[in-house]
Amino acid sequence: MKIAVVGTGYVGLVTGTCLAETGNEVVCVDIDKAKVEKMKNGIVPIYEPHLDVIFERNIKQGRLSFTTDLAEAIKDATIIFLALPTPPGEDGSADLSYVLGVADQLGKMISDYKVIIDKSTVPVGTAEKVHAAVAANATVDFDIVSNPEFLREGFAVDDFLKPDRVVIGTESARAKELLTELYKPYVRQGNPIIFMDEKSAELTKYAANAFLATKITFMNEIANFCEKVGADVDAVRAGIGSDTRIGKRFLFPGIGYGGSCFPKDVQALAKSGAEVGYNFKILDSVMSVNQDQKTALMPKILEHYNEGIKGKKVALWGLAFKPDTDDIREAPALYLIDELLKAGASISAYDPEAMSNVQELVGDKISFALSAYDACKGADFLLIATEWAVFRNPDFKKVKDGLNESVIFDGRNLYDLPMMQKENFTYISIGRNKVIAK
Repeated sequence: MKIAVVGTGYVGLVTGTCLAETGNEVVCVDIDKAKVEKMKNGIVPIYEPHLDVIFERNIKQGRLSFTTDLAEAIKDATIIFLALPTPPGEDGSADLSYVLGVADQLGKMISDYKVIIDKSTVPVGTAEKVHAAVAANATVDFDIVSNPEFLREGFAVDDFLKPDRVVIGTESARAKELLTELYKPYVRQGNPIIFMDEKSAELTKYAANAFLATKITFMNEIANFCEKVGADVDAVRAGIGSDTRIGKRFLFPGIGYGGSCFPKDVQALAKSGAEVGYNFKILDSVMSVNQDQKTALMPKILEHYNEGIKGKKVALWGLAFKPDTDDIREAPALYLIDELLKAGASISAYDPEAMSNVQELVGDKISFALSAYDACKGADFLLIATEWAVFRNPDFKKVKDGLNESVIFDGRNLYDLPMMQKENFTYISIGRNKVIAK
């Protein structure tokens, strides 16, 4: 099939590249001329494992191309994906100006039947708004479909090529037939393509992310309670995670969720509820708890150094909101950096992929190390904010040799308590007993 993907952000680029991988001819369009030129030259503008390989392959084989010309991109396409930003507005609602702006342009451009797909995460009722925007100028038949993405950063290529499910919101028989054919190569193992109405598809994405954010936040509350009563959150997690009704995933406590999806989608769903007179009390609590959780280590740091941390140097491991991505949107590390700087500390940070993004944001307010061990040199303590695999089994002797004191504050519970006792670190984590160096 011939496909156009409008927007080459995280979702658009992964979508376009993975659609090309199964033999489709895909044109990706973006208004950023410099970005488009880089992609034409084979440069992937985001970090996502395995994306570069299929990106390069499909460019070389002529199935994946890039342009700034929307009319040219959609001219021969039967299917048009809208993968545009829907950032939160000041009131928390999703900003649909990018989506509706392109929809308005498409109405003036299309000259034959098109399936126009909302791939962006959008509030309930957006398909109707997009339909109205296109119809205002269109003189040919078209269908608007909601097809939300469920891509996990760090696993997005696998998630697209081997999805748990494909959710499609449309009541058009013609669109159903085309999209069944499009997605058939991705569900050969029997995972379902679930058809529903447009509003239900739009809500499915928000409901999924809000539920997962709630599960994470509930576990963080349990961890905080464990600290009050002397229980071990690892034991509690194992105990409840073995219940098949609950499951083992998303039960790891830490310093809160971040990224481009959970914070924005929870906020947008709560705002959508308010617009129709419904108060999502659970989501209000989730947002409040998560905001506090991002800096949950700060009171522990200040309690440990009761004289304060002014003048102390902090080694910070991890800047991305999660491992295997360079995405720093709503990353807990950014909130910790703010609090540490306010308290008068200096910071030497290391992250395998996200340092350049943070440097663009904070400039020279902190320093950036060449390696995890380099960050520890001359630091008074180590603070872990992201659970990169490279941090899971470090050479603790090198860590200890670099630090002025053998102290670790771990926001991701990477290490076992007996190991920390054996290595003779003072180790303070989330929902577990404190280990004190001898």
